[in-house]
Amino acid sequence: MAKKASKKASKKASKKATKKATKKRKYSRSAGSDVKGEMRRFKKGTAKSGRGGKGGKVKSRKQAIAIGLSKARKKGKKVPKKKSRAA
Repeated sequence: MAKKASKKASKKASKKATKKATKKRKYSRSAGSDVKGEMRRFKKGTAKSGRGGKGGKVKSRKQAIAIGLSKARKKGKKVPKKKSRAA
């Protein structure tokens, strides 16, 4: 009886593993590296915002992440579209 139970458990586990493996990524790995780079610049204090980086310093983590994702979009990497703001 114990063998049957373990077989069922292993089948469920393998089914779960295949389900996880087939899950699609929303963001490409290279987009993640762009965000990582921007976070590094933010922590260093060299991250700038605005056109051509001529604006002020980036003041928050959220802002740094948004800039990184924006750069990834411009390069054509797999990043979901921006949510449109409802006014």
